[in-house]
Order: sequence, then C-alpha cells, then structure tokens
Amino acid sequence: MKANRSIITSLVAIGLVGAACHSSAGTAANTTPPSSSAASSPSASGYHPVIDPANFTAVVNNPWFPLKPGSKYVYEGVKDGEHVRDVTTVTNGVQKVDGVPCVVVKDQLFLADGSLVEDTTDFYTQDVEGNVWYFGEVTASLDDLGNMTDTEGSWLAGEDGAQPGIFMETNPTVGHTFRQEFYPGHAEDQFAVLDLAAPVATPFRSYGSTLLTQETTVLEPSVVDHKNYAKGIGEVAELQVQGPQPPEELKLVSFTGG
Repeated sequence: MKANRSIITSLVAIGLVGAACHSSAGTAANTTPPSSSAASSPSASGYHPVIDPANFTAVVNNPWFPLKPGSKYVYEGVKDGEHVRDVTTVTNGVQKVDGVPCVVVKDQLFLADGSLVEDTTDFYTQDVEGNVWYFGEVTASLDDLGNMTDTEGSWLAGEDGAQPGIFMETNPTVGHTFRQEFYPGHAEDQFAVLDLAAPVATPFRSYGSTLLTQETTVLEPSVVDHKNYAKGIGEVAELQVQGPQPPEELKLVSFTGG
C-alpha cells in the first residue's frame, strides 16, 4: 500500500527542511505525561499513547541509544543478497513532529559500487523519564540513476492516524515489549528485550556485554531480526535470524562521536 496524498505532502515538506531547526508539523496531543506503559503493549487494539510536547526534548542521551549531534556510524554487511554500506549521521537539526521536538538523523544505504539506494531521515525524541521515542521517518528508494522510485514506509506521528512508539527504554528489562511505530499497513515494527549481557563481535570492536533485542512486524510475519546495542554508542550489530535467504546483516565498522 502507498501512503495517501496528505502524508506524502508532509513528508516531502519535512524532507526539504529536515536539517533546519524548529519547523512545525502536526498538532500537540493532550497533556498527560508520557510513560513507558503508554507503549508497553504490542497489541494494536487500544494503542493511543498520550503525548504532551512539553515532556519531550531533542536532547537524546539515553546511554543505550545516544544521539549526540555530529556522531557518525558506518555499518557494512549484506542486504537483499548484495554487499552494502550504511552510513548514519546525527545532525544538528531539530524538527517538530506532532508538536514534539525531534533530533534529525540521516540514514543512507549504499551498494558496494557507491551508489545510493535508500535515503532516510529519522525523527527521535526523549521523554522526561529518559525513554527514546520514534516519531517517524522520510524514506525513499532510488534507482540506478538516483531517481526516487518508492516512499513506502514513510510516516509521521500525528499524520493519517500514525502514532509514535518507544524505541529504547530508560532501563531495558528482559521480557518488555514495545511498539516502535504504528502506521497500520505501512509501519508496524515492535521489539522485545531478550538479553542485557549478550556478547557480539564487530569489525569496530568486540563487546562482552550488549543489549539484545528482537524486532518483528505483522507486515512481514516470517522475518525476525536481532539487534545489539552497546552502552555509550548505540546499535552495533543487526542480524536477520529468520526470513528470506541469504539473511540480512549489518555490523559497525566505524564510529565517530559528536
């Protein structure tokens, strides 16, 4: 399914000003303070987290998923059977989404020949309790000539019924589950905390203890991903443990702090 005209218009607008500061999109929800319980159930029924923009900040310093402006993450691995390089950069930009200030993160996926195939702008924010929330993304797939071919998966909290979700808890707890996003039919990722001390080796560094999560979506029920997060850095590895073959995999090869 494709996103409707109203959300695409908003996505295009934010895509054009994503690195700017304090533009506005959407309206504020009511004033109940956010809490982890607002997004703790993966069930679609009754999922309506109540958002007060005053309880959020674009300063994201959760130790498991810090987003310090200027930080750059480079991952390498395999996607759709091809060797890829993923470059994620935390910008200095702040974008309001549904009235909430969000840090702007650029995520670009390149093939081995250097051609850009996916160009994404993500919007994250942190609540007063220290939970990191995901408020949407502007994503585009590109052809060999650099022309946009698809924007599927794009969504913004507050637009066309889309709602934000918790991306990282303040204090991750084994067994906790959260919706990361909720735009029915387009973006419905959720995750579960599996382990708080999982070892993992990457080209950048080997870690004796990382946070291990499992990500799934009802849109691709046969696919299961595992992600590892290291304190003070964020995501260091991702592996598809169930789904189409060959499995997708990304590992951190370099990190530059802001």
